[in-house]
Amino acid sequence: MKKTLIKLATVVIILLLIFSSYLFANSNLNKEKVLTQLTLQSLSNWHYNPVKINDQFSRTAFDIYIKSLDPAKKFFYQSDLNNLRRFQNRIDDELNEGSMEFLDIATKTLRERIQEVQGFYKELLNEPFDYEIDESLQLDPEKRNFPANKGELKELWRKLLKNQTINVYLQLVQQNENQKKVKKLTSTIDPKLEAEARQKVSRDIKRVLSRLLQEKRVDQLERYLDSITAAFDPHTTYYAPQSKEDFDIDMTGTLEGIGAQLQEEEDGDYIKVAKIIPGSPAWRGKELKEGDIIIKVAEGNGEPVDIANMRLTDVVKLIRGKKGTTVKLTIKKPTGQLKVIPIIRDVVVIEESYAKSAVIHNEKIGKSFGYISLPSFYHDFNNEQARNSADDVRKELEKLNQQKISGIILDLRNNGGGALTDAVNMTGLFIEDGPVVQVRERSGRVNVLNDLDPQVVYKGPLVVLINSLSASASEILAAALQDYGRAVIVGSNSFGKGTVQTLIDLDQFVPGNFNYAKPLGSLKLTVQKFYRITGGSTQERGVTADVVLPDLLSYYDIGEQELDNYLPYDTIKPVTYRRWERQYNLETIKANSKKRVKRNQVFSFINSNIALLEKQRKQTLMSLQLQKVLAEQETIKKQTERLEKIQTAKPYLKVVEVGKTSENKEWINQLQKDVYVEEALMVLNDIAS
Repeated sequence: MKKTLIKLATVVIILLLIFSSYLFANSNLNKEKVLTQLTLQSLSNWHYNPVKINDQFSRTAFDIYIKSLDPAKKFFYQSDLNNLRRFQNRIDDELNEGSMEFLDIATKTLRERIQEVQGFYKELLNEPFDYEIDESLQLDPEKRNFPANKGELKELWRKLLKNQTINVYLQLVQQNENQKKVKKLTSTIDPKLEAEARQKVSRDIKRVLSRLLQEKRVDQLERYLDSITAAFDPHTTYYAPQSKEDFDIDMTGTLEGIGAQLQEEEDGDYIKVAKIIPGSPAWRGKELKEGDIIIKVAEGNGEPVDIANMRLTDVVKLIRGKKGTTVKLTIKKPTGQLKVIPIIRDVVVIEESYAKSAVIHNEKIGKSFGYISLPSFYHDFNNEQARNSADDVRKELEKLNQQKISGIILDLRNNGGGALTDAVNMTGLFIEDGPVVQVRERSGRVNVLNDLDPQVVYKGPLVVLINSLSASASEILAAALQDYGRAVIVGSNSFGKGTVQTLIDLDQFVPGNFNYAKPLGSLKLTVQKFYRITGGSTQERGVTADVVLPDLLSYYDIGEQELDNYLPYDTIKPVTYRRWERQYNLETIKANSKKRVKRNQVFSFINSNIALLEKQRKQTLMSLQLQKVLAEQETIKKQTERLEKIQTAKPYLKVVEVGKTSENKEWINQLQKDVYVEEALMVLNDIAS
């Protein structure tokens, strides 16, 4: 697989270099023209399913861009949209010409409308709302039009602010109740708490609007180019340099910085430390603590930058930096004390993103089982010495092999994928050898990716847990193990992402005399589509679990088919492979699970709420009458209390982390009351019996 990607990347680079030579013959290009031209040419020449750059393409990109600018229809007037529609058939022409007129006018119009809202939102929050009037807010923007005039805009914002105030008010009442300050939810408004709620909403809106107005040109351009790429398919994306850095962190599980997770201060203008990552520079220094407020940031001995009202992303950018360099934070302690803390940056390892394992002993049946959690298929392709998901899972399997276990659960729930190579290599840990996945290129050529290593690291009973958010590489692994009959797949239908992307650094096509254009960022480009060894694609349809469990997530609009411009399902020829020698009866396992699920209180609760959830999903009108809101809140409260009551840690499940010096108590507690893990254990027991 690695050779295939290298070959593809080489061809792409050679031909784009030829194009860039032609492009840069024009010495009058500015940075934005260079970026749009390179992006457009890359899309046209190398996307798996190329789209003609014409008026139809323009209309698609136009709709996506407008939705990205004002998704809730709470800023633009209908007249603004009508004015911008003159560009809906001209985006292709602008791209070819290197023009940014549409981007400029659209962002200017949006800015004017945000400033307009800035001018009146405080007035709407000056006096208490009428909470007795029977009115509602349409939450689904698809079911309402853009405001026709300022009057309609103010009326929409009045309802938005009223809805937000009600929510904050209910939270304040709940806090008082939790703190034994007597207050309880009644239809009679507490004037003091209501005023406090409006003040908090006012501060929140001020912060949101100011952040929107602080948006930089690079952010505006990234959103515009994202609309262009999304007109090809939902997984082709432009990354500005900062976004590319965030993508690398997700792929590798590491970053260079201080190891502090930050968040915006709830009632202020600064940034607060939310968490210190264990083992990080901030953790080793012992001076920076959770709850500290960051006031200023200085690079080494440089002048400190006051970060008041600065966007969180910009603050993070100031604090991150190369290993070995020093950043100085001026912080305010919860006591009010001001302090300057120097921290030497280093590589920060985000352990939560890596595979980890545990042994779960079920005293009911007197057996122990292995459990491996895999959050993503991480792999740092720029550093072969770094950790990768396939090698880490191998190590966890080897640890579990040393324990007396009767089976293993591989948990891929909420795993959005990552490195295709790791999915192939990981499959090989459970089978002797053979094909794992088929990959079709734009030309129609099909490559079969094989496991060539006959060694099997783990040979025992295996369950793979998936849900609606298991995607891409997760689906490759689950599908291969299902096709071989090697594992029983438990959960709900997976996401349905069956495409392969490659990352192109656009800077490599820029000649030295055009260095002023750098950095341009990167393009994540869909270049292939993958298929199961049986010939069917996981695209759109995903992987269907063998043992289907009730899942509330599956009733939300989650999945490839919910995205704009997704590529359709299709099939190719199957390949020859040897199925794993089955030692279990799948029909019996499914029947046994069905009986247990029917008796299980948590699953019964989920099933009983599916109809209610469906009704709530279709009902997009939100009441703004306090009495009705309270009735809805009471229903939700009772449901939550019931779920908490029945979803308790199982006393017969004992969880022990493997190879850890100290227990992760929160993680272990979650495992002990995870009803899906509990049922997966019983499925494993059926396989092993």
